[in-house]
Formats: sequence, structure tokens, C-alpha cells
Amino acid sequence: MSSPAAADYSRYLAAKKTLDDRSLNRQVWEHLVQAVRERAGAAPLRVLEVGCGIGTMLERLIDWGLLTRADYTGIDVDAELIREAEQRFYSYAVGKGAKMGSAPPNLLPHGEGEFKGPGQRAAPLVLRTSDLDIRVSFAVADLVDFLDAKQGKSFWDLLVAHAFLDLIDLPTVLPRLLALLVPGGLFYFTLNFDGATIFEPIIDPDLDRRIETLYHWTMDTRRYRGRPAGSSITGRRLLSGLKEAGARLLAAGSSDWVVYPGSKGYPGEETYFLHYIIDTTGGALLGHPQLERNRFEAWLSLRHRQIDAGELIYIAHQLDVLGYI
Repeated sequence: MSSPAAADYSRYLAAKKTLDDRSLNRQVWEHLVQAVRERAGAAPLRVLEVGCGIGTMLERLIDWGLLTRADYTGIDVDAELIREAEQRFYSYAVGKGAKMGSAPPNLLPHGEGEFKGPGQRAAPLVLRTSDLDIRVSFAVADLVDFLDAKQGKSFWDLLVAHAFLDLIDLPTVLPRLLALLVPGGLFYFTLNFDGATIFEPIIDPDLDRRIETLYHWTMDTRRYRGRPAGSSITGRRLLSGLKEAGARLLAAGSSDWVVYPGSKGYPGEETYFLHYIIDTTGGALLGHPQLERNRFEAWLSLRHRQIDAGELIYIAHQLDVLGYI
């Protein structure tokens, strides 16, 4: 039933980078660029990314010209992803011709630069070229624990959450996230899922609709450490939640994932991405009492075959939001 390759979450995050690149709302992005350019002062931009994964957003912020002088901190609860982020960023920076101020732990002599405390390393990675001066620190941290530790400390100029806010309890966590920003600080929240998962071609209208509904239900009922953790309509709730929290919006727009085969098949690693999506759907719903097991397994197998044949089209509705406090 399942694609045997579709088991590596780090690879999934890397595979979707090309998709994220073309999905991000460019109008929202241009507003962000303008807001950062208008920022007063010459001090480095202090950036916090929550749920940073393997660091693909950091690469994008640099490649697309937003970050030139910055102090960046990325946190994620998964230690393996943080290790991958450090390795990936080190290779990325060396590829740009930078002389790195520090290497990831497994590129250093034993005992140097190891993770300390809640995931902080002894020294940040420093990307320095003629055009760039960026200090990068990654940390293994649960978001709620991080917020507890930082309570009452407004420090960052830009807060980034990429494809992450639909994994938290927005009403309780959003105000605490915004409190991390200095007055006038910016937030850039991207790929916030908003209630539509579409697979084409349709196999069985009733079954397809039921799978979508039940999969969204798993998002709405997800819990982490005994707390609510997610919603299938985060995008629209985010817009109203930001207003209730006293934040001001600068721009918002759709950032839908649209994956389809071109004349040469799916772009980049997006075949792997699609297999991973189908496996994730299966993992969430296999054995659900409202789905006949044999029928659902046949649906999953057919979707995998459609991917291999270059026939599946996948769409997910999402929103990007930019604003300040």
C-alpha cells in the first residue's frame, strides 16, 4: 500500500521546499520586504522562527534578499531536525563562499560546540560574506516551554512561523507568541492551513469527501502533552485571532499548495512529497470506524499508483499573514 521511501520526515521537509517557494503569497512577501526596509536603525534584525524544522525558511529569507544583517534563532521540538538544520545551514553557507565562524557539532572535534541547556549550542553559526553578516542559533525546545522561559521578555523584531500554527492551540498560544516581539515588531505567518484538501481525479465522491472530512477532524482533535494542538481552519481563525490580540495586519493572501505533473513529471522531489502526504493520510485514518478498512486501503493504493503514473493532482488551501504589534 505505502510507498517504501515515504518514511523520512526530514526528506519530506526538504522535498516540499520547491512547492513552498512557488506557493508563498508574493504580495504578502513584498509587504514584508518593504516593512523590513523601512525599519529604523542599523542594528541587525533579530529574528525568531518557531517550528523551524530543517531550516528551509532561513535559506529562503536569505536567498530572497530579506536578511542581510541579522541575528536569527530557530527552535523546534525535534532534536533530529535541529541537527539536520545545523548541518544543512553549514553546507548552505559554505556553498555561498562564507568562512564559517563555527561548525555543526558533528563537524567539530569531540566535545566542542555541543548542545547545551534547552538545545542551545556554545556558539552560533556565523555566515559572513561581503554582502551578508548573519548569526544563526538553533535550539531544541518545546514551544510552550520556550514561552514559559521567555515570559515578559520582548526581544525579537521579526517572528516567523512557517506551516506551523495549525499545530498549536491558537487562542492560548498566539497572544504569548506576539508578546515576544518588541513594540512595532513584525510577524510573518505562512502556509496556515484553511480547510480544504483536494485529491484529483476523484475516485469515489462519497469516499473522497469522507476521507477529507475525517482527516480534518484529526487536526481538530489533535492533542499534545494533554493540550489541544491544532485546527483544520487555522487560516481564518488566525485573522480574527490577531485582531483580538491587538495586532495590526499589513497583508494577507492565499498560499495554496498546488502539485501537478508537468511534461517531465512532478518538479524536484515532489513525487516523494505526494507519497508522504498519502502515507500521512493513511496513518491518521487507517482503522477509523467510519472507514471500511479494505475500501480505504484500496483508495490509498490507487493514490500511490496515480503518483507513480504522474496522474495525481493535490491541492491544499492555505493563507499567509503579515502584520505588527
